[in-house]
Amino acid sequence: MNAFYNKEGVGDTLLISLKDAAREEISYEREGDVARIFNKETKETTGFNIFNVSSYLQIEDNGPVALSETFVQDVNEILNRNGVSETLTVDLSPKFVVGHVESKEKHPNADKLNICQVNVGEETLQIVCGAPNVDKGQKVVVAKVGAVMPSGLVIKDAELRGVPSSGMICSAKELALPDAPQEKGILVLEDSREAGEAFQF
Repeated sequence: MNAFYNKEGVGDTLLISLKDAAREEISYEREGDVARIFNKETKETTGFNIFNVSSYLQIEDNGPVALSETFVQDVNEILNRNGVSETLTVDLSPKFVVGHVESKEKHPNADKLNICQVNVGEETLQIVCGAPNVDKGQKVVVAKVGAVMPSGLVIKDAELRGVPSSGMICSAKELALPDAPQEKGILVLEDSREAGEAFQF
């Protein structure tokens, strides 16, 4: 689940995305201030637009909205008040974490890409990375699937040149850190950080 709010650019509407869907696949139905967006064929809900949201909820964010248990409870209450029976649940585990690069091998179909196995605590993710400085043994910042980058990019499972990739190893620039170097390359952390630990920025 991702939420987005930009009163200046979009108006007083909270946009909630649950699943990706092509524009031609979706349809809408409206109950009060809530528009449910769903897949025409499967009828599965892919998102909600909540209009006049400031009459229900104060949102300080401008862009991606930080998710919390309280925020999700508030949204569920708005849905309920507008006659929508669905209840949203959200995975609130950290999406930016410290990763330990356990192995690196060349991508078979791309000279500048490497296939990395990255330990992020409870699991090891396969991540295809194009940074010239990535190497085995490093502690790095991993944006897991579902993370929303400062640019607004949502991290998804992908396939790069035929190889599955789950997540992204981040540079300081991609994380919008102050004084980030302009040259290409991932951010390498001090070795004392624990794999799986949340990365705050």
